[in-house]
Amino acid sequence: MIYWTAGQTIQNEKYIIEDIIGEGGFGITYRIKEQKEGHILALKTLNYKSQKRYNFAKLQEDFLNEALSLAKCSHPHIAQVHRVFQEEGLWCMVMEYIDGDNLHDYLENNGILSQNEALRIIRQIGEALTFVHEQGFLHRDVKPLNILLRRQGLDAVLMDFGLGREFTQGQKRTHTYSLRECFAPLEQYELQAERGTYTDVYALAATLYYLRTGKEPFPASFMKEANISLQPPKQHNFQIADWEHEAILKGMKLEAKDRPQTIKAWLELLKEDRDALRSEKGVDYRQLRNYLRAGNWKEADEETKRVMLKAANREDRWLDRKSIDNFPCTDLRTIDQLWVKYSNGRFGFSVQKRLWLKVGGKIDWETECLLGDWVGWRVNGEWENYDELTFSLKAPEGHLPSRTFSLAVAGGRFFSRVETCKV
Repeated sequence: MIYWTAGQTIQNEKYIIEDIIGEGGFGITYRIKEQKEGHILALKTLNYKSQKRYNFAKLQEDFLNEALSLAKCSHPHIAQVHRVFQEEGLWCMVMEYIDGDNLHDYLENNGILSQNEALRIIRQIGEALTFVHEQGFLHRDVKPLNILLRRQGLDAVLMDFGLGREFTQGQKRTHTYSLRECFAPLEQYELQAERGTYTDVYALAATLYYLRTGKEPFPASFMKEANISLQPPKQHNFQIADWEHEAILKGMKLEAKDRPQTIKAWLELLKEDRDALRSEKGVDYRQLRNYLRAGNWKEADEETKRVMLKAANREDRWLDRKSIDNFPCTDLRTIDQLWVKYSNGRFGFSVQKRLWLKVGGKIDWETECLLGDWVGWRVNGEWENYDELTFSLKAPEGHLPSRTFSLAVAGGRFFSRVETCKV
């Protein structure tokens, strides 16, 4: 049996094993270094248990098919395969190394995601799945554990095509029974059943359910046998918008015919009301949207100051402690969703809150300074003047909206309110 440890070399010393970075039911993934160029890569192969199984030859064949499937899928949100080779008779796949956490661990560490964060990830994985389907493949194992978030930028990457199979819409095929029950649709419990793009629709909708509630949905087989319905996601998180709630429920219909039939059709349901300019205080956010849509970042930043003061019913330049602690959550979400949407996820209060949590999430001056360093509000230990800020997409992540309310953000009080409002 083949099992490598740190320091071993393979492929005539072309690669050196650095560490094990993951192991599942069938496979194991190592972090490796290409010695000549110094590149850090990932190497995936069948694990020790699989090598002892009676059907090892079939598992090898399936593994090779996974590599070939992935090699056909060149997409920014799919892990890239560089080469496939045999080492001591064991098929190996050298892949792009993704520095980051899987979505399950990210949620464990950060709590349920805001609507903007969750939908950005779901759309990215939806784009990847649409591309996979266009190549004639199903993924069949979409779940938080198989989605990695790059540490830099938190872009989502779809992993683990071990269950990926070719399909013909509407035709019955015999497929391996191997699944994560809470994210698998009813048809995947049958060895022979019609499967189509709607199969991955269910799993992606179930993933959104998890991101927005922190709860794994009931397994489809359990709901069928017990004749019960899916627990509504709003039951776990009342902040979920009606249109988002409806999209999750439609994507997770037990019967395949009742679901949107393609990823693209399901994602259309998540476009509804994306620019709903809601306000608890009657604030008009159309001008802010227009500035952001046009990429007029400085004007949008100044408009953000104006509308926030109006929403807080403050006539001077500042938000005081009371107005921060009582700032209307609906208005915070509206402002944030506009910034996140039109900056492609680079700017917004939810982005700044995530970075604030990363540097400690405390309500003190030291944390505020660390955040300032991270987002570019401070340079070489000095706070930048307003005119020295960068009003473009080249600015550091979280740079905008700017630190314009010194009393609002000092010590992290403002981001504590953002956290409370689940933005």
